[in-house]
Amino acid sequence: MARTSEPLFVKIAHRGASAYEPENTVRSFRRAIELGADMVELDVRRSLDGRLVVIHDSKVDRTTNGRGLVRHKSLAEIKELDAGMGERVPTLEEAFETAAGRTKFVIELKEDGLENQVIKIIKNYCDMRDVFIVSFKPHRLKAVKDLEPVLKTGLILFASADPLRIARICGTDAVAPFRWFITKNLADRARDAGIYLFTWTVDDSEKAARLRDLGVSGIVTNKPDLI
Repeated sequence: MARTSEPLFVKIAHRGASAYEPENTVRSFRRAIELGADMVELDVRRSLDGRLVVIHDSKVDRTTNGRGLVRHKSLAEIKELDAGMGERVPTLEEAFETAAGRTKFVIELKEDGLENQVIKIIKNYCDMRDVFIVSFKPHRLKAVKDLEPVLKTGLILFASADPLRIARICGTDAVAPFRWFITKNLADRARDAGIYLFTWTVDDSEKAARLRDLGVSGIVTNKPDLI
């Protein structure tokens, strides 16, 4: 997804098609692809025995029928849990096995120290040009770039007086402020700077169209069939 002079607008399926299916599950990723998502976003944490599992929260309580911290459970224990509709919490490898070659990926690092392991798995399953690594934490993105400069990174922000300045300091390829803070001026400046401007989470078609017309590079949405 090289930066060009042509307008770019991608639909990034937030934890898969999570408005319709259990979030961060194989079922949700498959549905997102069926609904025309350009990219699938997923969250990665590490289990007690060092496996990378796709789950957003630090605890399993909200998204499964279990209780407790992800990092206190082995992969086998996590696999016993129901993540909704009989789905299991997938490993990062299983997510790639489901969707690699069918869509591109946005991987959010939810913990420190995952970078090397994530990169190794990416190399085993897909073209690195098909992946963005994102985080709210700049030091995680710097670690990714230090290990593998070809991988694209994106800094997620809620608000900032100058998100593009922060993106340049972090050396990221993209910046993603919350949708309330997107303006035409910011979109134009991002384009001139060669930085992708994404925003989150947009589930209203009129708001999505307005953001597209402002010039954002893409939206994160629970409804990839939105536009």
